[in-house]
Amino acid sequence: MTIARDERAALVTTLRAVGPDAPTLCEGWTTRDLTAHMIVREYRLDASPGILISAFAGHTKSVQDKAAEADWESMLAKFAAGPPLYSPMKLIDRFVNVSEYFVHHEDVRRAAGAWEPRTISAEANKAILTPLKPMAKRVISKSPATVELVTPDGEQVATGGTGPSVRVVGEPLELLLFSFGRAQTRLDFEGDADAVAAVKAAKRGF
Repeated sequence: MTIARDERAALVTTLRAVGPDAPTLCEGWTTRDLTAHMIVREYRLDASPGILISAFAGHTKSVQDKAAEADWESMLAKFAAGPPLYSPMKLIDRFVNVSEYFVHHEDVRRAAGAWEPRTISAEANKAILTPLKPMAKRVISKSPATVELVTPDGEQVATGGTGPSVRVVGEPLELLLFSFGRAQTRLDFEGDADAVAAVKAAKRGF
């Protein structure tokens, strides 16, 4: 098993527990919609560009809406099985899906209201940091302050932006969620109050 596969399995368990109509942190999406998104991302290469490129978003939405019409248990089984043999995701699953699954797992967990951060293994934290460092640097490059992302043990994850200094301290998963634009995080912000407010309000994500 890999960290990505372990997190996929954990996400499936959570999805099964909350059901297909639970809310998520992805605006407008239930857990059924989120699961359809993850299936389309791996099974429908023709629809994948629309996830990131607005010009193709219409086709992607159509394919995703169709995928969401399937039986819930069938959808979970399909996602749990992992990328099909013909999908490039099969070869790069361990590299590209760590962030995807951790973020979307928390999208489900933290949308319910009361939540607490999970205990993440040292191995999983290391796996999260690998893609997080280059992604975070890109995300905060246009921040309205000079932002430094740091883990509680003092490891610098990324720095970028211009203006007054703001230090954001948190566990790798919390910093990952911050980089993806999620507000439901457990982080400590250090710096001028106005600069901190501007950083929190700035658009992030992909």
